[in-house]
Amino acid sequence: MVAKLSMIKYQLKKGMISLFAATLLAGTTVSAQTAASPKSDPASVKKAAEHDAKMAWWRDARFGMFIHWGVYSVPAGRYEGKEIPGLGEWIMHDAKIPRATYQQFAGQFNPVQYDPDAWVRLAKEAGVKYIVITSKHHDGFALFDSKASDWNVVKATPYGKDLLKPLADACRKYGMKLGFYYSQANDWNNPGGAAAGGHWDSTQNGSMDEYIRKVAVPQVKEILTQYGDIAEIWWDVPTGMTKARADQFLPLLALQPGIVSNNRLGEGFKGDIETPEQYIPATGIPGRDWETCMTMNDTWGFKTDDQNWKSSETLIRNLVDIASKGGNYLLNVGPTSEGTFPEPIVERLKAIGRWMHINAESIYGTQASPFAHLDWGRCTKKAYPGGATLYLHVFNWPAGGRLVVPGLHNAALSAVLLDGGAALHTESTPAGLVIQLPPQASDTIATVIKLKVRGELKVVAPVTPALTAGPDGAFLLKAGQADLHPSPSGDAPQVEGNPGDGNIGFWTDPQAWVSWKIKVDKPAGYLFKLMVATPAKNSKFIVRVGSEMFDAQIDGTGGYQQYTEQQPGVFQLAKAGTYVISIHPADGLWNPINLKYVHLEPVTFTPPRVVQNAQ
Repeated sequence: MVAKLSMIKYQLKKGMISLFAATLLAGTTVSAQTAASPKSDPASVKKAAEHDAKMAWWRDARFGMFIHWGVYSVPAGRYEGKEIPGLGEWIMHDAKIPRATYQQFAGQFNPVQYDPDAWVRLAKEAGVKYIVITSKHHDGFALFDSKASDWNVVKATPYGKDLLKPLADACRKYGMKLGFYYSQANDWNNPGGAAAGGHWDSTQNGSMDEYIRKVAVPQVKEILTQYGDIAEIWWDVPTGMTKARADQFLPLLALQPGIVSNNRLGEGFKGDIETPEQYIPATGIPGRDWETCMTMNDTWGFKTDDQNWKSSETLIRNLVDIASKGGNYLLNVGPTSEGTFPEPIVERLKAIGRWMHINAESIYGTQASPFAHLDWGRCTKKAYPGGATLYLHVFNWPAGGRLVVPGLHNAALSAVLLDGGAALHTESTPAGLVIQLPPQASDTIATVIKLKVRGELKVVAPVTPALTAGPDGAFLLKAGQADLHPSPSGDAPQVEGNPGDGNIGFWTDPQAWVSWKIKVDKPAGYLFKLMVATPAKNSKFIVRVGSEMFDAQIDGTGGYQQYTEQQPGVFQLAKAGTYVISIHPADGLWNPINLKYVHLEPVTFTPPRVVQNAQ
């Protein structure tokens, strides 16, 4: 796994690892992906311009490949004849393997089938623009010939050769940008590297300050000086990183003046990009560049028993979804100890490549969608003086072939299918622009329409309709129908999973909340029920309906995938009207939950709290 920023966050991710699809088929939202607006003074303007120039290639790329490779690919998730639950690259930690025992696996790490030329060619075929590889992961094993530690591929394995140099050469040969991941503060093998966490073997003892000074800083200098131009540095897990420790790494960035750095060095170092892991932020990350890293199955490093591969459709739609929110997709592969990609990885990369061969212009160099929500798919855009090009990615082909682009009131200059170039008829309506499509989609994963419009974009967000009761008078408020409200820090819950059966998850910020709008035809009492899952003993929150509220609690279910329907309260609506019903975490008493739906069931008894005021 890339990171366990805290044990709580790790448990959340382990519990929700299959829920990464975040907003795969939910609403597209707008994200400001450029740098924050500069101040008016010349120095700030110059600095912002230099930053934008540095980030230009990265913002254009949109698609990168993550490679997690190391000694952990030898045990491949198994130790002492048993599968070790968890992530392949964390096996030393999760199985508490003694340092001396783990180091014996290096004797079996012999990637004689390693062909970096083939790796880079496959990445290019998939449409990847940059590669980030683990130069050293948390087990401390370096994929290069390091003078700072003998625990490396040259000195500790029968292979005996630097793995990064031939990859760097291949990247230069094929015009692929290269970046390095480096675990600076979580090292289970070099003494002192585990001082701040993950310590279970006395031979790991040592000074973290000495480890930083003698191993980590020198190794970062090595990877930034021995392999030519390095496009990105990917720090990971800032456990125990004081300011004094983090500051030792910062001067090294000057060795690669154009390098893009992430936000995981520690002690408040923001870097250039945010790094959401295994999920897609519902609204992007306004004001910041960001890069979602995701696995193809459930692990980062190769694990024999993990065959839970995501479909090519999911991976392609993730790429589209992330681009539509102004982010980059860093898609992981985990090679075997022989140096090959498992066949399911090859198949999926080639499938992505076939789609990108036709539709790449709808991904590269695009900006976030101007639409708050699209029921049928996603949108990316390229703005230019006097107009814009919108790329409409249609996931759900509309019945009758009428595609409504809601709230768009610009004049259409042209609309064509990227696949084949067929021209499409457009019509302006009060609801927005309507495009007449062929009877069937040319690509069931995502058919792309290239729409050119005149003038500055004019998009009027449609009013969210109030939800109505079913024939039995009950309301079923699904996760995908909720409005998600971020906290002041910008953290928001995510809608995850399949359409119609998703859940609200990653609800870790107690200042974030969710709501639905309902239309009530007549006065009624309701039993408030939720379908929830949480490993916590209990979680308390506040339900607000109209101007009234009541306290509620749910009990633990045993895990984030173990759902139960619970009934924490009742209330009465004294008159017909439209109401907003919302759930707010209780200050200091909230534990994260997964929420599938809220069910409001009519009741005939008089509840203890009466809500009088509709909107």
